[in-house]
Amino acid sequence: MSNKNRITRCFDDLREQNKKALITFMTAGVPCLADTEEIVLQMLHHGANLVEIGVPFSDPIAEGGVIQRASKKALDAGTTLDGIFGMVQSLRKKTDAPLLLMMYVNTIFVYGTEKFFSNCREFGIDGVIVPDLPYEERDEIAPMAVKYGIFSINLVSPTSDDRIAEIAANSQGFLYCVSSLGVTGERSSFSTDFHAFFEKINRSVSCPACVGFGIAGPDQAKKMASYCDGVIVGSAVVRLADSCSESGNYAPVGELVGSLRKALDE
Repeated sequence: MSNKNRITRCFDDLREQNKKALITFMTAGVPCLADTEEIVLQMLHHGANLVEIGVPFSDPIAEGGVIQRASKKALDAGTTLDGIFGMVQSLRKKTDAPLLLMMYVNTIFVYGTEKFFSNCREFGIDGVIVPDLPYEERDEIAPMAVKYGIFSINLVSPTSDDRIAEIAANSQGFLYCVSSLGVTGERSSFSTDFHAFFEKINRSVSCPACVGFGIAGPDQAKKMASYCDGVIVGSAVVRLADSCSESGNYAPVGELVGSLRKALDE
């Protein structure tokens, strides 16, 4: 196996195929970790290239209502970070696709920063996304992330202004481009001038750039992917997975992801 991080290998492969990345998200522990594992595998089987696993947190300030509710359900069900690592260990027996944790920095601090990144490497996590950690405070976790070969994914938004160039230039894995102001959640339209936003990003970016927050369906995904290297879809997946949880049949999640993949490949 190559020594490259799986995220880098994935984007290298996509570039060779002239394809856009499809990154999907699911909150861990909804309705249970075994179901989360099945949902992740459904998404990968139907064309997701990378999957973000959301670590539930009591105050997920970057999230809209869908993911907030899912986070609360997961915590109420007793989901823990150790349990999530166990699920990832199980997933690694079935897939070599890049897996990331999206989480809040206090969870890392409480768990122990070195212990956390050591476990990421041991169990097969390739990157972490920490939306409440400002770029200027990245050194709170960066040394341990580097030590254990885990990518700490930077986020950049339309309001990052003069900071866009520095954040873009100092990113690895991929740059998470936040589509618009506010929290996560499906949107019917966007007010961001994406031509101007990505023009600033592309002048400095040193890795692939992917856009997320608000992308709900195939048409939006195709349009947004025209600006960058890939799209990130979260709330639409979590909402659909929640609606399937009573039956335990998560095939519709796979179908949604398949429709997104098809749109990106057309």
